[in-house]
Amino acid sequence: MAWLEVETKFRVHDAKEMRKRIEKIAVFEKKRKKADDYFAIKRRGYPHKAFRIRATKDEYVVNFKKWLTEYWDTDIVVKREFEFKLTGREHVEHLLELFRDLGFSEWIRKTKVSESYRYRKDKRAGIELNNVEHLGYFVEIEYLCQPHEMEKAKRVIREILRKLGVRHKDIDNTGYTRMLWDRGIRDRKDFLK
Repeated sequence: MAWLEVETKFRVHDAKEMRKRIEKIAVFEKKRKKADDYFAIKRRGYPHKAFRIRATKDEYVVNFKKWLTEYWDTDIVVKREFEFKLTGREHVEHLLELFRDLGFSEWIRKTKVSESYRYRKDKRAGIELNNVEHLGYFVEIEYLCQPHEMEKAKRVIREILRKLGVRHKDIDNTGYTRMLWDRGIRDRKDFLK
């Protein structure tokens, strides 16, 4: 089943202060480094379709998000998220060979250190304080839900924004890959090499 990812994001200028605010309303879960390799069809300019692979110690997580712009508001975006796991390098090599044949190639790498929290009032709402390489600190607030729960998800996210003292003008839902692209950053590695 594919879930809707209802979320918002804003830049953080003082990570220590924001961490204190988050800790007042949420429970810390974990801190970890995430390195995502994105693949896209080669074209001029910024690609409009891409998928990512996040390699962990035991598995590879493949993720694709479809933007559902018809549900967007000025402060919140909605995406349908598709994700599956592959175990073993051979499975990933086969998948990448398929995508290469379809015209995809390695495009950009995003690395971030994430501090994950769970909102005390509604455990389905996640809050992440992210330090994104080359971009700085951001907070992402995310609520995974089914379509009939979308309005509730938006209400909860706006409640969290208010409690964190975030102003509407501070919200920036531009994707990290877009921000990296706009800055001319093309960090990559030869995936699986």
